[in-house]
Amino acid sequence: MNLKDQVSLQRGAKLFTSRCLAVTSAAYMRYNRLHDIGMTDEQIKKDLELPEDVKLGSTMQAAMDANSAKLAYGVAPPDLSVISRSRSADWLYTYLRSFYLDSSRASGWNNVIFDKVAMPHVLSDMQGEQAYTGEGHERKLVLTTPGSMSPAEYDSAVADLTNYLVFMGEPAKLVRYNLG
Repeated sequence: MNLKDQVSLQRGAKLFTSRCLAVTSAAYMRYNRLHDIGMTDEQIKKDLELPEDVKLGSTMQAAMDANSAKLAYGVAPPDLSVISRSRSADWLYTYLRSFYLDSSRASGWNNVIFDKVAMPHVLSDMQGEQAYTGEGHERKLVLTTPGSMSPAEYDSAVADLTNYLVFMGEPAKLVRYNLG
């Protein structure tokens, strides 16, 4: 991940707010911290499609409240502000690429990295549908239905999202690096 790649961070912020923020919050991250990745107030409001009542100093709250999310998914979704600090960037990147169809799960999805995950695959329209095939050590993910992006484009989008999640885990890191 490259915290100095502002274009990647901005694409990741857009992907996070359009796909993840509907259910999971980032309660320790304020919209105005996106200035650190080169976004202006106008870009934050327009590109992230913020509702009129959201102020730039507000924290990133999920559109769905925790109780409703728990009813829908069986567990309350985690706050993603510091997910990259509890999980590595490599883990997050791999996790976001490892969803597969699983009719035994309530959401219809499972994950190779996080078995029996409650989270639905919110990027499935972009990636497409994967199956987890094979036996034992020969198991692998196979794309069965293409998404709106090619596999390379999807991997790039996931890299941008992961980059943003790492930034969000410690936004002051960029400032600290510049001072150092």
